[in-house]
Amino acid sequence: MLQGEVTVGVQLEEIVRERLISFAKMEEISLYPRHMFLWSMAIIYMFAFASLYVQIPGLYGEQGLVPVPGVEEPGDGLLAMPFLLWRSLKLDGQQLMELLSLLGALLALGAAVLVSLRNSVVYFTLWSLYFSLCQVDKDFLRLPWDSLLLEAGFLTILIAPLNLLGRSASSYHPNKVTFWLARWLLFRLTFGSGVAKLASYSSSWWGLTAVSDLLETQGSPTPLAWFAYQLPDWLLRLATVAHLVSETVVPLLYFVEFRRLRLGAFYIQLVSGVVSMLVTNVSVVTLLSMALSFSLLDDEHVRSWLARGKKYRRAKTWSQTLMSWLTLLVEAATCVLIIYGTMTLFQLKLNWEAKTISSKIAFSKHQFAEVLKIVTVPSIWIGVLSLTWELVSSMLDTVVSVRGVFWKLCALLQWFVFGAATVALFTLSVVPYTSMEPLSSSRVIPEVRKAYSLVVPYRLVSSYALTGIISQNQGGRPEVVLEGSMDNTTWKEIQWMHRPGNVDVAPPVVAPYQARLDWLMWQQAGQQVVPAGRWFTGLVHALLQGKKDVVGLLQKDQDQYPFSKAPPTYLRASLYKYHFTGKDQDGSSPKQWWRRDVIEEVYPTVRLGDATLEGMLTQHGLNEEVQHRSDPESSLVQVLKRLRGHVQVLPGPLVLQSLFAAVATVCLLKSLLSWDLSGGGAKRGRQAEPKTKRPKEHQAAASIEKASAMASGHKADVSTRQDSEKSPRKRK
Repeated sequence: MLQGEVTVGVQLEEIVRERLISFAKMEEISLYPRHMFLWSMAIIYMFAFASLYVQIPGLYGEQGLVPVPGVEEPGDGLLAMPFLLWRSLKLDGQQLMELLSLLGALLALGAAVLVSLRNSVVYFTLWSLYFSLCQVDKDFLRLPWDSLLLEAGFLTILIAPLNLLGRSASSYHPNKVTFWLARWLLFRLTFGSGVAKLASYSSSWWGLTAVSDLLETQGSPTPLAWFAYQLPDWLLRLATVAHLVSETVVPLLYFVEFRRLRLGAFYIQLVSGVVSMLVTNVSVVTLLSMALSFSLLDDEHVRSWLARGKKYRRAKTWSQTLMSWLTLLVEAATCVLIIYGTMTLFQLKLNWEAKTISSKIAFSKHQFAEVLKIVTVPSIWIGVLSLTWELVSSMLDTVVSVRGVFWKLCALLQWFVFGAATVALFTLSVVPYTSMEPLSSSRVIPEVRKAYSLVVPYRLVSSYALTGIISQNQGGRPEVVLEGSMDNTTWKEIQWMHRPGNVDVAPPVVAPYQARLDWLMWQQAGQQVVPAGRWFTGLVHALLQGKKDVVGLLQKDQDQYPFSKAPPTYLRASLYKYHFTGKDQDGSSPKQWWRRDVIEEVYPTVRLGDATLEGMLTQHGLNEEVQHRSDPESSLVQVLKRLRGHVQVLPGPLVLQSLFAAVATVCLLKSLLSWDLSGGGAKRGRQAEPKTKRPKEHQAAASIEKASAMASGHKADVSTRQDSEKSPRKRK
């Protein structure tokens, strides 16, 4: 009887020890993915700040499209930061924006190169700088990726390590909880965009021709978009089906605890991002979605990329083997269910004779609306369960891994603070997430709505519904074309270097540069309405005045600008429809990439002093004199002017590509150097060691036993086990 009780006690001790070891190993579950995410966010910040800095002279100020608004407006807290800087540094609005952009670009560059700068303080500074720029500007910093960057940037503050009391934040393990928020944001971005595509009831998405249409109508196509457009129609329809499934079904796999399903969702997201990078000039949204997808990875998988994974495998018990097979069965059943559901809902049929696959949506719009009502609230509860699991496992990880009563209390306090922040952000995000379904949105607690309204000015959480602008009149890409004339008789088209214009010129490759004026022109053309906004009126007025900074936004090559010697006297705008041409019979590259048809004139002919133009200038406050409050003799102003003089002559894409090349070169050299000092030397050392060295399996077993002993406090038992394992009998 006593012997049986002892046996049961030993078994329970072993079970507890295995559980403690498994939770202790959770510290490394997201270490590598977290570093990948932080590095990616530094790169994205660098692109965003540098891209804006290049465009500031043409967008703002006396020689830009619009004056910098709102510099003297009061604010509270972070909202007041740009105004306080403006008053203390005695800069005008344009110079303030240049300074903020420069500081952000340089700090992001440093964070991309130096690991020590990837901490919460640096990322809070980056977020504050970008938020301040968005506060200053009300015209060009209201694009979809600005809100997404601010939200992802705020999450980065919580995810990045924080040096506290001389110890790294990784010692306190809050990152596993906060890193979950990146996964939740990725889910809201992808699932919300997929739902918005179908909820728009566009004939392109419901007719499964959206991919073919988007290749023409997307914001900034690449030459590869033309070649993709030449693919068979059935294949492009199949690509539309795959795109819808990847955004409406696959995101639900982000929260499953079945590892292979989650990794499969990551690779689907990765492939989608790579394809987008090939056919369109990379946008911040694409880069952010790929950065957020790193939250789906774990260290073991990343080590397999780096060939650093441990080959040691512990012997499994019969219960563990059974659980592994059951897990594999569930994963296989899930994949089969997704494939079968896709084939059923989209009526995929293989035609062996024609070697094609036909597709057609088998559900109605009413059925889709009903299903959306059913799944919206349960998807939130899936997030609640996933977050609860992360909180509990992180707490146990903290209790087991941190040694010392004082540090354990500090770790628990930090876990509580970061956990509370995670729960708060998740709760607030429910409001914009449920906005895609009115019935679910009406069920949100009023107190949560009130709290959400308080954080709206800070853009901590937002709703995302990226559908892509597709022409309402099917077929073709709408473009607003500006034409100038000296005599109101002979008209010359103004060519843009980053947008389709000349039908003989291939679509440009400008990634990762984000041309904000070009983006607004694309949106304006997609709406197919008379352009009468503040920024468009400023554009027409600036071109008639011949402002060089504004002309530089359109065309850096003066030979390509027809009014480089004298500005046009008259200006007008017409709406065109652009279409990709077909491929030649010999299969060679096209002589003409586009064909176009004029639709109508959307902006009347105007000139300086014209009553119509003057009325619009007065309406938008663009004819008011800009007051200069900066000191031209200030050393800071002189530095900003000199730096601007060096950068202004360079094309924007070249500036960003050069910055990225510099970062990539430094990171590559650091990797090669670290490999030579550690990996390479260690490899040579191993080759010189005698053959009597213990096998790797024994080392791995010893390390695991040591971790178990540390978790349970039995250090003496470790040495005994290690000595016993040295015997030849144990080795066999």
